[in-house]
Amino acid sequence: MHEISLAENILQLIEDASLEQSFTQVKTVWLEIGQLACVEQESLRFYFNVVTQDSIAQQARLEIIEIAGQAICNQCNREIFVASYYEACPHCGNSALQVIQGNGMRIKEMEVE
Repeated sequence: MHEISLAENILQLIEDASLEQSFTQVKTVWLEIGQLACVEQESLRFYFNVVTQDSIAQQARLEIIEIAGQAICNQCNREIFVASYYEACPHCGNSALQVIQGNGMRIKEMEVE
């Protein structure tokens, strides 16, 4: 249930940006979430709606863009797509992979007034 903390952090980033850029309302937030980030998207949507009540982002739409997990195999040095942290390389079978994409979350864009 860490999604409520994530939603609160997103709102804080929005409020900080509004002070720097002088906008007064947020209409849409595009959020990139990595497939490996362990975020329950529907739960995040619910808590985003809860924490943004009576804020600059009240009634803002949350658009989620899912980013695929990607890793480099430490043995054969190939880049592969992964759906979990515990996969083996499909080329050589090695399980020592270095995740290079899909384990984070960031605000990509906002539509504001």
